[in-house]
Amino acid sequence: MTRMLSWYCRGLEGVMAAMLAVMVVMVFGNVVLRYGFNSGITVSEEVSRWLFVWMTFLGAIVAVREHGHLGTDMLLSKLPTWGKKVCLYASHALMIWASWLLLSGSWQQTVLNKDVAAPATGASMALFYFVGVLFGASAIVFLLHDVWRAVSGRLGEDELVMVHESEEQGDIDRIQAELVRRDQQEAAAQMTRDKASRS
Repeated sequence: MTRMLSWYCRGLEGVMAAMLAVMVVMVFGNVVLRYGFNSGITVSEEVSRWLFVWMTFLGAIVAVREHGHLGTDMLLSKLPTWGKKVCLYASHALMIWASWLLLSGSWQQTVLNKDVAAPATGASMALFYFVGVLFGASAIVFLLHDVWRAVSGRLGEDELVMVHESEEQGDIDRIQAELVRRDQQEAAAQMTRDKASRS
């Protein structure tokens, strides 16, 4: 499951990179055409706006998976393990509820606007609102996966606090956790080599 979610996020990152490339080409091309040839790409502004909204929501999906949203960990880091778990369950329950509200509201807007055409492209406005459905569904899956890992005991105590005061602190904590994992793997490999050499 964890591997599938990671592949999903990598796919989203690839889609975001493609969207950014299209935005750059359309906006830059439009500027060149306007100032150099007194013409332009009619749909450039609308498509760029839609791509920006989609990129924002897709980036938020990846941030939910990577626990990249900022929060206050000053109190949480001082709580005992059971307190951290209670806060994790409560915060995830609230986030799941908020994601459900966004999902259901976006779905209603998608259905209501499926026959409404965008002014420049003529595309269905449902495409614009559907990204909220995608975000809500993805966020709920990621949050439920975190809760399942916590309930099943697969989260270490250092992972129970999933928010950080700053992005830099989150990066530092991830690097330290990775170094600890590598040290444990190297120690286990060394023990295996020692056992093999003795026998």
